[in-house]
Amino acid sequence: MRAIAYSQTGDSSVLALVERELPEPGAREVRVRIVVSGVNPTDWKARAGGRPGTPTPFPEVVPNQDGAGVVDAVGADVTHLEVGDRVWVLLAAHARPTGTAQEYAVLPAERVVRLPDAASFDIGASLGVPAITAHRALTVADGGPTRLAPGALDGRTVLVAGGAGAVGHAAIQLARWAGARVITTVSSPEKAALATAAGAHHVVNYREGDAAEAIRGIAPDGIDQVVEVSPARNAELNARVLANHGTVAVYATDGGAEMTLDVRHHFALNVRYQFMLLYTVGDAALAAAAEDLDRALADGALDVGEAAGLPLTRFPLERTADAHDAVEAGTVGKVLIDVADA
Repeated sequence: MRAIAYSQTGDSSVLALVERELPEPGAREVRVRIVVSGVNPTDWKARAGGRPGTPTPFPEVVPNQDGAGVVDAVGADVTHLEVGDRVWVLLAAHARPTGTAQEYAVLPAERVVRLPDAASFDIGASLGVPAITAHRALTVADGGPTRLAPGALDGRTVLVAGGAGAVGHAAIQLARWAGARVITTVSSPEKAALATAAGAHHVVNYREGDAAEAIRGIAPDGIDQVVEVSPARNAELNARVLANHGTVAVYATDGGAEMTLDVRHHFALNVRYQFMLLYTVGDAALAAAAEDLDRALADGALDVGEAAGLPLTRFPLERTADAHDAVEAGTVGKVLIDVADA
């Protein structure tokens, strides 16, 4: 089978197309024929390492956490999946040597989730890291729900920072599905159009005027939950728009790893800053997210493509290096790799 692999960290030139034997699933494992592989910032960052040339965690690594395909073989003690099931996968390469940039991937059964027939493989490959991160961000608020479903966020106002990004896009769709009023910030009219297509009720271009004033005009009682990609850059804005008992769920450090907060101001508002890392969030949170995402998929609440606010940029498997470079360069939307025909 064909696979993309690297044996040392560095720029995308370390990625090579190789031929490998078809792997066999062991107990509590399944083999998935990958149709589409999804690329996230975490994938190129893991490949780049702390500095070029440093050792990889395994002698050879196949990148990419996310993907979708069809169950091809099932190991012993797997009861919830069968050969032929359409599936999406999560954290395929976390603490493991092989991800989804290959024709077949053997995975722990708990990292493989059935994909509804109405959902495309493109949608499946776009879930994983972005959608589970968004789910977690929407379920850690002070006084908010711990699970998502229609009505779970009724009466709450959610601010999504960077609504044109993959996590922002998923957060808009999930929050809207769960009943929230959704406001998002963007940096251009083009991104505003994408956020609106995703389902945001209100879009604020933070490069045009006073963004906090605009948000307060929309939500005079304040924001209940913030899904935050850039906590340092947005700390002052968030302080100006948060409601009493507001929560800022931080999932990335775009714009800097250190921020300054006015302690008295946040103290008075009972503000919660919830930092979250998907890879250490725990199995229970991952399982809960997968279950809720399955319901959202069944309801048709999650979609991808430009008409749904998330443009798709595609590459064939042999151009995985170009796909990594596209994500590193900040390509708007989702970058996918076509591994095989459906």
